[in-house]
This record gives sequence, structure tokens and C-alpha cells, in this order.
Amino acid sequence: MSQALYPVILAGGSGSRLWPMSRQLLPKQFLPLVSERTMLQDTVLRLAGMPGAREPTVVSNNEHRFLVAEQLREIGIKPLAQLLEPVGRNTAPAVAVAALLLAERDRDAVMIVLPADHLIRDVETFAAAVASAADLAREGALVTFGIAPDRPATGYGYIARGDPLAGRAGAFRVARFVEKPDAATAKGFVASGGFYWNSGMFALAANHYLEELGRHAPEMLKACEAAWSKSVRDLDFVRLDAASFSACPSDSIDYAVMERTTAAAVIPVDIGWSDVGSWTTLWEVGAKDQRGNLIRGDAHVQDSENCYIRAESRLVSVIGLRDAIVVETADAVLVTNGAHAQKVKDVVTHLDSSKRTEHVSHRRVYRPWGYYESIDGGDRFQVKRIMVKPGAALSLQMHHHRAEHWVVVSGTARVTRGAEVYLVAENQSTYIPIGEKHRLENSGKVPLHLIEVQSGTYLGEDDIVRFEDLYKRG
Repeated sequence: MSQALYPVILAGGSGSRLWPMSRQLLPKQFLPLVSERTMLQDTVLRLAGMPGAREPTVVSNNEHRFLVAEQLREIGIKPLAQLLEPVGRNTAPAVAVAALLLAERDRDAVMIVLPADHLIRDVETFAAAVASAADLAREGALVTFGIAPDRPATGYGYIARGDPLAGRAGAFRVARFVEKPDAATAKGFVASGGFYWNSGMFALAANHYLEELGRHAPEMLKACEAAWSKSVRDLDFVRLDAASFSACPSDSIDYAVMERTTAAAVIPVDIGWSDVGSWTTLWEVGAKDQRGNLIRGDAHVQDSENCYIRAESRLVSVIGLRDAIVVETADAVLVTNGAHAQKVKDVVTHLDSSKRTEHVSHRRVYRPWGYYESIDGGDRFQVKRIMVKPGAALSLQMHHHRAEHWVVVSGTARVTRGAEVYLVAENQSTYIPIGEKHRLENSGKVPLHLIEVQSGTYLGEDDIVRFEDLYKRG
């Protein structure tokens, strides 16, 4: 039997409780919240050195495909596959399509399924638990990891420990799964010693998971099989069939399979785990000063205790606060305290219902060719800072309502304007009239930086007609 271990990284999710850092176009799994690397990068590298570990399969939504690809490239990892979900359908279908892919490659494939946005500080203990879980999965168990609780948390679901598994020290049958409890119930769970936090991490034989899914959620399996069989390759991505996957029932792996199967097992672990679900959690797991303050960025903190202060773009000064959370970005500032940290998602709901955009994207928006950043804007004008990576190019495009003036700050731009193709060097500029086909390229070896001034009656990002695109966007 194959001893290979196939990481499956679930990189969906919005992380709305970590606004204003986490946003729809750049959610928390793609941010460096705990270390210098992003949470996705830390998750992938955590598995890279484990015995038998193969290249990861990453499941994400279509909108984040280039973020995933670029962040893996930065750490030198080439994924086995990037599976693109046209719509979110929760974790059970996401794991199912990964299982279908892996079962075709290796009929004995064992998956280690991990969310992309969790923190694990004791990697050595985690690796040992993964090896034990993989062995159990090869024997037919569907294994989850139960986190040894250090407090009566009400924000996690719990797993009740059942009988020990014969011949498997430290592994147990799952007696039942429990929804997030109230405080009194959680206190009783912790005092009993027989309950664990539900981590959302699993070790599963691909074929066995598909069998159990077919037994307990046959319509879901049928939709996933159709979405996989009709999938198409696009560059380095695997696009699931949109119609089939959209018709799939939405459910978590816990509800769809684990709570119904008789093969569920749990391995309790104490691995320094956190789901990094709120700003309070980030304060708990981070390094603090002598007064309990965790400070990131350019911040001055005086006469304050147990605060989380994060400054992304300017000086933040905090005086005389206790248990405060202050997070500053270029276009939004959050001020709250630890007791209300879970309510940050209400801000996102408000922004969405108000048709605002501060929950959707930052001022800096990443694209496969680089990024653009809004600097200023007003009636009939907008100013952006643009960076194009070496060898990258924007699409050949046209705008109906705006003209563009480009000023090169550093590097050399190769510009297509109508029938002309020419170079624009540092401190030079060029003009793109309304309705003119054009393309911006960086054929050099250093990043290209320029300032773009747009003017016209409509300046929305949807005023783009693409004729050619290296990245096959619509």
C-alpha cells in the first residue's frame, strides 16, 4: 500500500472577523498575520518536510487563483493541482473534488486535509500525529484531530471521546460531535477531560471518503463527480464545471460525513493550535511586551495594557487604553476591545448592505501581473500607482469612457497603443486616448513602477474590453 501523503489545503473563506485587514479579495489566509509569511505559506511549508508528503492540492475560489499561485511560487512550491470552485459549497464538496482528483492518480491516496488559515506552533508533535492519523486512515478510519482544550471556549465545536481504538495508543472512536456550547456547558466539557475542540483537520483515504459521502450524501457526491468529470484545465488551474458544482448541496464535512459515519476516529493533540478567528486570538498567540501589548508597525503606545495595536500605513498613537484593539489600514481603522472582537463581522455586514467597498478590497489590489494602488480620486479623475512584475503584461484592452496618462517612475515600459509599439523609460510619459487599444508590458528584469492618471466620465474597473490576455481573464 502506498505510503504517500497528499496534502489538501482548503483556501476558501472570508475571515470577516479580521476586518479591516482581511477582505473579500485578500482574506486572512493570504495575509502575514502571525509570521513574516502568509498563513497559506506557513500551512504548506508545515507539511513540506513530512515523510511521504507530496505536493499540495489547493482548493480555492476562482477569484483567488493568482494569489494562491503567486504565494506558492514565492516559497518554491509547485502544487500538484489548483482546484477552482466557481461558487463556495462548504468543506464537504471541496474535499470531495480533491479526493476524486487524487483517487485517479493513486487508488490508495491518503489525504491530510487542512484549512489554509490555522496556526500550529508545535510542528514536531503535529507531524507525529499526522503520521499516526495517516496509518489509521489506511486502515479505514476517517480521522479528525481533537485539540486538547486549555479553557472552556464557546467559539469552537467539541468532539466527545469514545472508546479507545484497539492497538492504537492515543486514538479513540468519536462518540459524538457537539455544536458550539454555552459557557456552562463548555466548562463541564473541559472539566470532564473527555472532550476536545473540533479543529477541522482530517486524515482520510480518498476512496473511503468518497464511499462514505456516497452513502450519506449521494446527491452531493453525484454533483461533485459531474463537476470533476466536466472540469477543464486552464493554464495551471483545474476549473470545476460551474453548472454541476453550483447544483451541489452546500454542507461541511462534519455534517455531511463525520457525524453520520461509523468510521470516525479522533486523535487528541496539544500542538499550539489556533484557528486565528479574531483579533483577540491574534493577541493571545502573539509575542507581547511587559505590559501585555502586542504591537505591529509604526505605533506609539503609552500607559496602556493588554492591547493589540497594528499600524499598516501611518503612525498610530494609543494612550491610556486597556484590552483595546486598534487596527489601521490605508482606508479604514478599527477600534474595539476584546469583549467585542467577535462583532467585527457586523461591520462587514454593514459595509456590504451600504454598498461600500472597504470590505471588498484594500487600496492596493493584486493582479497576476503585479498590483495597482489607488492614491487619489475625485469627480472625473483617478490616480493610481502601478507595479508590473518582470516579464508580465496587462491585457490588450480598451476603455469606452476614460483616457489614461502613464508616467514611468522606475523601469522601462513597453507600450502598445493602436498600431504603435514603443518604449517609455524612467521619467518619461505617454497618453492613451479614450477608445484606443493598448497594452502595458514589462519586458525588463526589474519591476516597473508608474503613475497612472485616469480621466473621463466613468472610471470603474468594469470599463475594460479585453482583446488578448496572458491570464485568460474575461
